[in-house]
Amino acid sequence: MKAMLFAAGLGTRLKPFTDHYPKALVEVNNKTLLEHNIRYLQRFGIYEVIVNVHHFASKIEDILFENDGFGSDVIFSDERNELLETGGGLKKAAFFFSNEADFVVMNVDILTNLDLGKMISAHNESNAFGTLAVMKRESSRQLLFNGNMHLCGWINNKTNEERISRREPNLQPFAFSGIQVLSQKVLTDIPFQGKFSLIDLYLHLAKNNTIIGYDHSGNLFIDVGKPESIEKAEYLFQ
Repeated sequence: MKAMLFAAGLGTRLKPFTDHYPKALVEVNNKTLLEHNIRYLQRFGIYEVIVNVHHFASKIEDILFENDGFGSDVIFSDERNELLETGGGLKKAAFFFSNEADFVVMNVDILTNLDLGKMISAHNESNAFGTLAVMKRESSRQLLFNGNMHLCGWINNKTNEERISRREPNLQPFAFSGIQVLSQKVLTDIPFQGKFSLIDLYLHLAKNNTIIGYDHSGNLFIDVGKPESIEKAEYLFQ
């Protein structure tokens, strides 16, 4: 199985660090987030990785070349000319997964002890287009699922904006953890061009196909997106 790490973002919440470095090179206990997540994927047998790059792209390329991919076979999806967001980024990198039935995609700025192997097994058993790691935790934006954990919509809790793919009663909100196991079917006939979010794609697919949530509430999880979260991450992930 192969994986993609999203590392192209500007990391504006991590200023002033990201005025000079990409967020992927933030260090937690003397290891960059990039290394943490490459080694995380290795624990589940994933050694082929594509990393998208934009902000200080050469610094990410250099550290991977200098460290021989931290033991993995790593290639790059170059977004220097245009930052494509998560959906556009995956579409540009789709060639990497052409011979894969399923693959993993995750954000580089998260740390978790989620058992990815169990999540992959759940995805394989479901025959879903995609399986999204989610948790019961506070978040300004959440995904909405029915009783079978099928994706039905999205809500912005600050603005109350809703986007509903399936009108069903008693939808439950979960926060997305930025990890997904996807079927090759997701890459077929993507109806969006240029910059777009994977959430846009999932909500589109959910109208007629199954996108499921994998609830890993109770696992360690942190979005290392702000300077104050680094200290907490160093305590949780030693």
